[in-house]
Amino acid sequence: MKIAVLNGSPKGPKSVTMQYVAYLQKKHPQHEFVQLDVAHRVRKLEADEAAFSEVLEQVRAADGVLWAFPLYYMLVCSQYKRFIELVFERGAQEAFAGKHAAALATSIHFYDHTALDYIQAIAEDLGMRFVGCHSAAMNDLFSEPGRRQFELFGEDLAAAISEDRPAGRTFPPIARTEVEYRPGPRGEQVATGGRRVLVLTDVTEPQSNLQRMIDRFVASLDGAVEVLNLHEVDIKGGCTGCCKCALDNHCIYDGKDGYRDFLESKVKTADVLVFAGTVVDRYLSSKWKQYFDRSFYNGHTPTTPGGQVGFIISGPMSQLSTTRQILQAYAEFQGCHLVDIVTDESGDGGQVDALLSGMAGRLMRYAQNGYIPPSTFLRVGGMKLFRDEIWGPMRVIFQADYAYYKRHGLFDFPQGNWKTRLMNAVLVPLTRIPAVRKRFRDQCPDAMLGGYPKLLEKV
Repeated sequence: MKIAVLNGSPKGPKSVTMQYVAYLQKKHPQHEFVQLDVAHRVRKLEADEAAFSEVLEQVRAADGVLWAFPLYYMLVCSQYKRFIELVFERGAQEAFAGKHAAALATSIHFYDHTALDYIQAIAEDLGMRFVGCHSAAMNDLFSEPGRRQFELFGEDLAAAISEDRPAGRTFPPIARTEVEYRPGPRGEQVATGGRRVLVLTDVTEPQSNLQRMIDRFVASLDGAVEVLNLHEVDIKGGCTGCCKCALDNHCIYDGKDGYRDFLESKVKTADVLVFAGTVVDRYLSSKWKQYFDRSFYNGHTPTTPGGQVGFIISGPMSQLSTTRQILQAYAEFQGCHLVDIVTDESGDGGQVDALLSGMAGRLMRYAQNGYIPPSTFLRVGGMKLFRDEIWGPMRVIFQADYAYYKRHGLFDFPQGNWKTRLMNAVLVPLTRIPAVRKRFRDQCPDAMLGGYPKLLEKV
């Protein structure tokens, strides 16, 4: 059988993900894996409809499709995202409809679930029968268990195709409702207090809901607000995944476009950041994804810690739980406070006005008092993963990250907590004595309160 491999790496064949595909080809010589470098060639596919049509013909001729990609900032890279946008923009869904599909991702497992959920949802939106996904660590093929599990994944994909296996849908279709947002009279303004407020957007239509929401938000503030459009920023291209920035945070685009100067002088110096975009398929636009991807020259370190963040989004965000989680995780990982995500989907102009004004007020209030809520698992889990990887196997490559983590005390392994180690060394053996063990069990509920009773007495 013939498997069309949609390569989501901007590096084309020089991709770790494609080494996995090559392994499958070696293990299953009876099948043909046709590699289509759609991310690497996206500019060609965008400009040349004949080249795009050739990709579609390969998909049509295939018995199944493998979406294969490395992770980029909790999703696929901007180039792969743009290819997906082209499929929908050009009405090419029929080339994919009815075909069995699976996904292969390579990463260190930082938000691999959101990327895989996104691809599965896209495949289902294209009418494909999604049969499974395999999230591989970068070096899984170097271990026998890793190879065996990957082989089983490949065998299952082939079996699903040969058996014409049915597949249920996990992600419901998006119910899109066209609404027109019309702002009402301007209400009371909130003083910015001299803080730097920056609105970043990718808006292209001056009469769109998104532009009206931006205008309304800006009008709700008393003070200077800078609005910058990503389409007007000199960005030559998306992240190439070369990792040449990992040693000293110098990007290959430095001096060739204006992205770094823009991020350093505008974004990093803002006290309040508002991101404004439109839902495109099941995320924001590929232009937004390009913005997030290119910030990777900072490595796995936050770029705007301590800031207040808001999102203004035109589109059905309430139906996109995966994207909402990505936005929340992005803010938390940056060490920021995500104050709100305001959308136009209600169609009620008065309600949207109130939400925009409310977000403006809270952004200023939280900026004034410096409130950053405690991190949830979205940041805590991710930071522990990065901590371990950068301290260990990634240290040689990501030397700039290692220096940052060491300087900021982020290598907070519990082994360094000598008080806890001493307590465990004494109490664990004691609880093996039956009498002590019984007393310990009886006192557990009260002991868990620790010093809280005394603390509350002092309040």
